[in-house]
Amino acid sequence: MDMNNSSLRYLHVEFSPLTEILDDNETNSTLGERNSLSCVQIRIPQELFLTLGLISLVENILVILAIIRNHNLHSPMYYFICCLAVSDMLVSVSNVVETIFMLLNDHELLYVHPGMLRHLDNVIDVMICSSVVSSLSFLCTIAADRYITIFYALRYHSIMTTQRAVTIIVVVWLASITSSILFIVYHTDNAVIVCLVTFFCTTLVFNAALYLHMFVLAHVHSRRITAFHKGRRQSTSMKGAITLTILLGVFILCWGPFFLHLILILACPTSPFCNCFFRNFNLFLILIICNSLIDPLIYAYRSQELRKTLQELVLCSWCFGM
Repeated sequence: MDMNNSSLRYLHVEFSPLTEILDDNETNSTLGERNSLSCVQIRIPQELFLTLGLISLVENILVILAIIRNHNLHSPMYYFICCLAVSDMLVSVSNVVETIFMLLNDHELLYVHPGMLRHLDNVIDVMICSSVVSSLSFLCTIAADRYITIFYALRYHSIMTTQRAVTIIVVVWLASITSSILFIVYHTDNAVIVCLVTFFCTTLVFNAALYLHMFVLAHVHSRRITAFHKGRRQSTSMKGAITLTILLGVFILCWGPFFLHLILILACPTSPFCNCFFRNFNLFLILIICNSLIDPLIYAYRSQELRKTLQELVLCSWCFGM
């Protein structure tokens, strides 16, 4: 990453190859300004990045604290949701740190040595990459957990023990961090982009297969579970599956343009149409931050227990503030 004011201004770009592309293509156009290719480039205020990042950060911290505080939420599914919140928090933290550095630099309030900036950029890249890899992994983990709950309800607690859940969490985080470091180290190789896109598509197919099986055959198992007087558990399991469906849908909508960006880098890096798409990368970053902001709202809306605990935390914070 070039250590000049232009590259610092566009530090929001997450991966070094994308930074190089944007450093060549970005201009200081205002909202609605058209370039020579009749492309519209939307300029996103840095203050908007900072505001959304801070809101998302607070929301995800509250979700994590609520799960830790409420013992009724100490179950494998909520452990995985907690990890998903941590993944979203990585996006928020990296965004807030980037934006603060850019604002301070733009107002000439801070001088950062190029070497330090390079290290900071690498750390932020690893955080963002770890976030997307871990988010996809935990979405698959939650889907598998819901699948076991529905189709192996009577053996669920023997299959998905707390120890196994913790092991899965540790493995996912180690794999996410390790792969992210490798992605950043070898960012100049197109194989990195191919791996990310392949992983994204694979997780979508995996989740789609589980959802199809769950929702097509759930009514059959519902009758079997009811016969054992476990109808309530089946209802809760299906509610969890529906919640996960919403989470995955929001993830695809918010991260989809980013992965389309990666695909276009491989397919048509010099095409005028693709260059128009590349110019609005900051808009895609806003969508990614919005995903981190929306997820906690979904958790609260779909879980009465979590919503109640969040309300208690907010009230406690307000009382201490008074």
